[in-house]
Amino acid sequence: MSVLAVGLSHRSSPVALLERVALNGEARSRAVGEMVGSDAVNEVMVVSTCNRTEIYADVAGYHDGLAAITELLSWHSGVSLSELSEHLYAHYEDQAVQHLFSVTCGLDSMVVGEGQILGQVRDSLKEGQETGSVGRVLNDLGQRALRVGKRAHTETHLDHAGADMVSFGLTVASRHLAVTPSPDLPFGSVTPPAGCPMSGQGLAEAASAEPRSLTADLPSGPLTGTRVLVLGAGSMSALSANTVARQGAGTVIVANRTHERAARLAECLNEAYETVRADTVPFADAAEALPDVDLVISCTGAQGLVLTADAVADATRGRTRPLVFLDLALPRDIDPAVREREGVHLVDIEDLRQAAATGTDTEAGRSGALTLVRGIVEEEVDEFRAVRRADQVAPTVVALRAQARGVVDAELSRLHGRLPDDLDERTREEIGRAMRRVADKLLHRPTVRVKELAAAPDGESYEAALRRLFDLDPKTAADAGRSTAARPAQEKA
Repeated sequence: MSVLAVGLSHRSSPVALLERVALNGEARSRAVGEMVGSDAVNEVMVVSTCNRTEIYADVAGYHDGLAAITELLSWHSGVSLSELSEHLYAHYEDQAVQHLFSVTCGLDSMVVGEGQILGQVRDSLKEGQETGSVGRVLNDLGQRALRVGKRAHTETHLDHAGADMVSFGLTVASRHLAVTPSPDLPFGSVTPPAGCPMSGQGLAEAASAEPRSLTADLPSGPLTGTRVLVLGAGSMSALSANTVARQGAGTVIVANRTHERAARLAECLNEAYETVRADTVPFADAAEALPDVDLVISCTGAQGLVLTADAVADATRGRTRPLVFLDLALPRDIDPAVREREGVHLVDIEDLRQAAATGTDTEAGRSGALTLVRGIVEEEVDEFRAVRRADQVAPTVVALRAQARGVVDAELSRLHGRLPDDLDERTREEIGRAMRRVADKLLHRPTVRVKELAAAPDGESYEAALRRLFDLDPKTAADAGRSTAARPAQEKA
């Protein structure tokens, strides 16, 4: 059992390539199914967000696992292996564990410390459990990653010092709005009110926090009076809608392929914010709402463009005030060609990446929190390594005990043939129990001790020594390990 992480992110790849490699919908299901179906890969979990596509796998070995995953990723994305290899990164064992923990904490995010990634990792783990692509190894790893992420956000102030992807995007996009945000009213992180329809568990947990007044300090805000169209009704869209409402938007219109979800989100906004009027439009008619809005935020899971340049041109003909698009989707929702139209401004993931790289809002105010979070990650990696090493020695211990049982059973069979025929069954059973107790007691201390020693940096040597001392077949030990790992992943979820 070896953990491998393979992926691309905003740090390693241009957004255009991230867009092509993004695994969503049926393509994702097919790719995961074929990866798990290969001889080199046992389990797979995919973490796909607006700025990363990462595949975590339990593999038989580094080189075979990497080859199987990259080849299938190339096949399903249509990106050549040579082009992929220029931007892919791969982490193995402890480095893969550390990378996932760092990602889940928000340390590797475009906006350092953002909390959405925690819910996205949770959704990825849940999806893998439901489809069967995640077994014991990745379930244990995923559960530990979620624990690390929660610790990072509860034991430090990383998320308080930073921003989320939506608020950061709004900070950049608002520069083009007719409304000029006040420097005293920044776009801060927003906790959506309870009851809002969200698919991201992290946001749902945040929403269930202690209630507070959402209207006491309104109507002033950096988006006061702005009219906003939100495309989509998933977790990121719900956060976007709540953020603009919280920052003073006067009108929020929601469009989603499933109208019921859009209606629930609009209803939630109307109930939570007294100064906001929320409504819906059919998703197919979203372009018709463009003449009446100032800002469009799009974060759907569509595989193609949601708004084309022609549709935007038709809807904005004769318009005199600016229209700003904030595209948080990957693949992108808004046709990049809309930039060519006068008065239309588009901010997408590439723009945000450049803003994050060149902006002055760096780690200066978060250095203390970052140090604490990195310490948590290191601590949890060490602990997870120790637990895994103890688990890895378990099959050898099982094989040793099975060998001992076999010896006892053989000796009992031989002994029963020599015992007097008139010996009662109760006495025979007591003899058998006594022999088994002796064997168990002789093995108890060595097996407990070898599990403890396995957690040490050179712990694998003790497991190897145990196999040599008792002449245990590695294949038998591996088979024992598979039988103990066969329980459903959901048992520990």
